[in-house]
Order: sequence, then structure tokens, then C-alpha cells
Amino acid sequence: MLITGDQVARRRLLQAILLLAAVAIPCTLLYLSTTPSITWSLLSNPSPPNSSSSSSSSSSSSSQDLRKVLKAAAMEDKKTVILTTVNSAWISLGSVVDLFMESFKVGNGTSELLDHLVVVTMDEKGYVRCMQVHKHCFALTTEGVDFSQQKNFMSGDYLKMMWRRLEFLGTVIQLGFDFIFSDTDIMWFRNPLLHFYEDGDFQIACDHFVGNPNDLNNKPNGGFMYVKSNNKTINFFKYWFKSKERYPGVNEQDVLNLIKKNTFTRESGVKMRFLDTTYFGGFCEPSKDFDKVCTMHANCCIGLGRKIHDLRLMLNDWRRYIFMSPEERQSRKISWSVPKKCSLAPLG
Repeated sequence: MLITGDQVARRRLLQAILLLAAVAIPCTLLYLSTTPSITWSLLSNPSPPNSSSSSSSSSSSSSQDLRKVLKAAAMEDKKTVILTTVNSAWISLGSVVDLFMESFKVGNGTSELLDHLVVVTMDEKGYVRCMQVHKHCFALTTEGVDFSQQKNFMSGDYLKMMWRRLEFLGTVIQLGFDFIFSDTDIMWFRNPLLHFYEDGDFQIACDHFVGNPNDLNNKPNGGFMYVKSNNKTINFFKYWFKSKERYPGVNEQDVLNLIKKNTFTRESGVKMRFLDTTYFGGFCEPSKDFDKVCTMHANCCIGLGRKIHDLRLMLNDWRRYIFMSPEERQSRKISWSVPKKCSLAPLG
């Protein structure tokens, strides 16, 4: 059978198309499998006590409630807020929140920042207590889960609470707000805004800082973050949240450590910056300079009682420092008296 030139050309074209499909289809499937396509689940903001309205909200009204709280707390730029999350165990009288707010009051130029703090409570009892001690509160409840009690580190409920928190933070930037997130066991001694990087989309504190804010070998700690709202960070947070499916039983901080170097993160365009422990220290790696420290975190510590004990000592250390004269600060070597009880050892 004689094969014409046209038939040869058509066969070559068909082979080229099949080859292109063989390459393109797997690549497309791979892209779809890694690109986040989630929608943040509904927020539920229960009504204040004695309210006659229903405690559950529709998606639109819940978003409106959250937007209203964020707008009321926003800084002069009308978009930056400070966030912390608690349950009733952490916000009860004499617990961590009292120490957290006290640090703002005794810090250097931090008292006015309380006007921009939103306390996000993980249970209704905590919301009631928040409304008694602070003006910007938002209740983030999760249907079928009781987050009111102290959750042991890495327990099932602890992991649910941490991932629910991350989901909420993703909602905040999707609403167009920049945020500084702070765990409540972080003491604020100076305004951290002065030490953030102008070019950073996503900035995070470290358990260990290697000396370079751009180095992905830094060990991040999700307890303190500054995040700008833009398409890059919104997509990154969706991808981060979706990644919990790939790493079951792992908390959000460790998942971040696993994904910070991967292809999606690199190609997302998010400018990630790691914060120097000179300014943003913790028990894992303390800030050694009282003249520079902005925040100190009771990290590398398991147990609410241990944290409360050492946070009180930390506040006392700071008070001693602020009452020293400039000459005393120059002549005396000042150091933290903590950690004392704080430890990663299991609770006995």
C-alpha cells in the first residue's frame, strides 16, 4: 500500500498530539492535586448572654459579625489587627490572659495596642468572660467539639483546636485584614511593628533563628505571626490548611516546617521572613538584650500551671528592668530568671 506525503504528515501530527497529551495530562492532574481549592468553613458567633436571637449564624451574618469586630479594632490603616485565641481555661480569672494583658500595660509603648487586640474565644463560656474584661471579642465555636477545657499538647482535641485556629486566620486575611497573631502565653514588652520587614508577606517567630531572616532552615513557631492580606497569602494559607490531609496527626506548626521549602510554596510568590529572636524571643531561645526585646514566648513548655508560674516571673524580671536607672542598666548584667518550672517533660 502506497503511503502519500499527506498521510505521513498526518501520522506525525497525531504522534505529536499524543506525546503532548501524555505529558500535559499528568502535569495537569499534579497541579490540580496541589493547588488549594477550599472554602473556609462557616464561622459561628454566638449571641451575647440574655440575647433573644439565635446563637447560630448564617455564613453571611457570621462574616459580617467578624468584619464588624475587626473593623472596630483596626489600627489607623483601617486593616491591621492584633489577634489572640483562648478557651475558657486560658481566660479564667488569674489565668494566662490576665498576664498577657498586664504585659501590654507595663510594656514600653504597648498599652495603646490593647485597643487593637481582638480576643477570639474557642467556646461560649470563654466569650462571656472576654466580654467582662475586654472590648473586642469574637466567639469561634466549632459544632460538636468542646474546646472549653485545657487540651494536652498533641492530643486529638489539641490538634483540632490548632487547625481550627489556622482556618480562622485564613478567614481574616480573606476578609482583607492584615493581622499580628500572638499566642496568649507571649508577653509584649515593646511594639513589634517597628521590627517587621517591609517586603515580607508572611513573617513568623522562631524556636531557633539561624541568623538570616530569609533562610528556610529557621525553625518557625506559629505562636507569633504577622501576615499581610493579599492573593499570595490567601492561597498559601489555603494550601497550608489543606496540607493537614497529607500529614495526619501533625500540628500546623510542624506541617509549615514540612511545606516551607516545597514547590508550591516556592512558586506561590509569598515572601516569607523569619523573625530574629533578639527581638522575638522565647524559652526555646531567649532574647538576651532587655534593651531590644519586643516579645517573649513561654514556648518549649508543657502545662498551663508551669506557664503561669514562669510568665509571672518573666513579668517581674521586666518590672525590675524598667525601674532601673540608665546607669544601672549599663553597669549590671540583666538576665531572665526563667524558665524555672517550664519544661517539655511530661506532666507528672
